[in-house]
Amino acid sequence: MTQTEQPPAFFTERDGELIPSPAAQSPWSADMLHGRLIGGLAARGVERGHVTEGLRVARVTVDLFRGSPLVPLRVESRTVRDGRRIRVVDVEIASAQGAIGRASVVLLRGGGTMPGEVAVVPPLEMPPPAAMNAGPGRLIGWRPPFDLHWRLGTDGDGDARRVAWTREIHPLVAGEPVTPLIRAALAADFASPLSNFGPEGLYYINADYTLTLSRPPLGELVGLEVTGRLSEEGVSTGVCVVHDESGPIGHCVVTALANPRMGD
Repeated sequence: MTQTEQPPAFFTERDGELIPSPAAQSPWSADMLHGRLIGGLAARGVERGHVTEGLRVARVTVDLFRGSPLVPLRVESRTVRDGRRIRVVDVEIASAQGAIGRASVVLLRGGGTMPGEVAVVPPLEMPPPAAMNAGPGRLIGWRPPFDLHWRLGTDGDGDARRVAWTREIHPLVAGEPVTPLIRAALAADFASPLSNFGPEGLYYINADYTLTLSRPPLGELVGLEVTGRLSEEGVSTGVCVVHDESGPIGHCVVTALANPRMGD
């Protein structure tokens, strides 16, 4: 790829189907679709059919219940409830073999700032870097399909104060911009490896995540900061604060399942 060429999109739309490119491959298997793209496709599906003036996406829960090879996909969405101040949308992502993921999305209509002081999340301790780099071991030999700068922290066993900044470099769908919501949904998937990466590598694969947003991110960078992690008998849950360059904008909660290390 020359300096003037753009990175390929993850998908090309053709006759209502989304055709994955080689850039969409999973770090767990070159023959499989990267699970982080399910959230991006869900966000795109909501924006194309359900976002109207005054309503903003406040919560996206993505279930990643089935791996998929690199085959054409379809995205279907429906409104579950449509009220004056709340809209609930379900999204399904499926191949010819059946559903591979789904999302439940809540859109809210804001009503202005309420009086009184409430606790707020402080800004991210690690400011956005001047240059992005992939950090520890590039995830054991795997180069992420996005710009990444991250730090695992040094306090205790390293599970706290883990911080990352991400920036998308591939379009999700050819010819379409990466919107702020899509950017946030894609970045949120990294809450799992950021929470679960250990001294010997990554031994957990995420089963779902819930992203909450007080507002969409501004700019190209999305930051994540781990605020907690628990695990027992191969089941892990992690919590991150989501940031942009202006400050905190939401949270992400992820559950993950123990899995052979990436690359084994």
